[in-house]
Amino acid sequence: MQFETEVNGHHFMIDADESVGGGNAGPRPKPLMLAALAGCTGMDVVSLLKKMRQEIDFFNVVVEGDTTDEHPKTYFKIKVIYEFRGKDLDMDKLEKAVSLSEERYCGVSAVYRKAGIDLTHEIKIV
Repeated sequence: MQFETEVNGHHFMIDADESVGGGNAGPRPKPLMLAALAGCTGMDVVSLLKKMRQEIDFFNVVVEGDTTDEHPKTYFKIKVIYEFRGKDLDMDKLEKAVSLSEERYCGVSAVYRKAGIDLTHEIKIV
């Protein structure tokens, strides 16, 4: 159940849970889909907010996904939570950066939308 994976010259293991015969030596494939979305949109948002002159002291992206009960178990709903901390953050600019990422720049979210996944987001200033 364990596979060594190489992406852009970086090697890591993908594995299953011990309850289904894996060794828990790496992440599961489906959660990597959530991580890909977090990384894609996160990079977009940071880049866009720099251009908008927003000073971010802290930024975190949390992605939660709901899967179907039947096989193949696929994501049907994904929520992206953007957490920011910084001086004089403008909520309108945060929302614009997130919207531009989700609707225009992030290729991962575009694929998920085309697959019919319900994508939502929430912005928090922490």
